[in-house]
Amino acid sequence: QVQLVESGGGLVQAGGSLRLSCAASGRTFTLYRMGWFRQAPGKEREFVAAIGVSGGITHYEDSVKGRFTIARDAAKSTVSLQMNSLRPEDTAVYYCAADQRRYLPGMRVYEYDYWGQGTQVTVSA
Repeated sequence: QVQLVESGGGLVQAGGSLRLSCAASGRTFTLYRMGWFRQAPGKEREFVAAIGVSGGITHYEDSVKGRFTIARDAAKSTVSLQMNSLRPEDTAVYYCAADQRRYLPGMRVYEYDYWGQGTQVTVSA
């Protein structure tokens, strides 16, 4: 199995940027498709972005398209989420997830077997 540790969260003003990073350890990172999800208080965990095993295919939730970018670095066994033009509605705990059952990026919580502990992102108005 794989262990995931997120970092990079924090407090930022609306319009600002943050870069989240997820470090993977354990099994071979290149075997896993990776995803970012978020969960705001009182809401269900929702899809943000995902990247396939090869890194060549990505998917984004509609509200983050053009603002967020997911990328993976096989040499460092990390996946990142660059978040620009942040909005107050982006405030949530952000989770990194991994799965090795499929090659293409997955957009649903149940498609992922491994999860990090989460990192808080707070965007002030």
